[in-house]
Amino acid sequence: MFAMTFTWNLLFSTAVFFVTAWYVRRLLLEQDIQKGFTLNVVVFTVATIASSGTGAIAGWIGNKIEGGKSAVQTSAPTAAGAQSAVNGIVQE
Repeated sequence: MFAMTFTWNLLFSTAVFFVTAWYVRRLLLEQDIQKGFTLNVVVFTVATIASSGTGAIAGWIGNKIEGGKSAVQTSAPTAAGAQSAVNGIVQE
């Protein structure tokens, strides 16, 4: 299910980026901010922050729906290896 959470995260954050960029650009141009580098940087920064926040929220919601990630169990040492570790015996 990791792929589905990632897919929703990507779709929502991409959509929010473009909607936010369009809206912020329109808002700043209506306030007679001159077109140029500063306007573009402000639009990009605000859209990136909104997009990152949306992606984080989508990922959080996806993890809540999936029930979180299960811990990966590592292989346990063999009985002989565990016993020798308890006795302090080092096998060469």
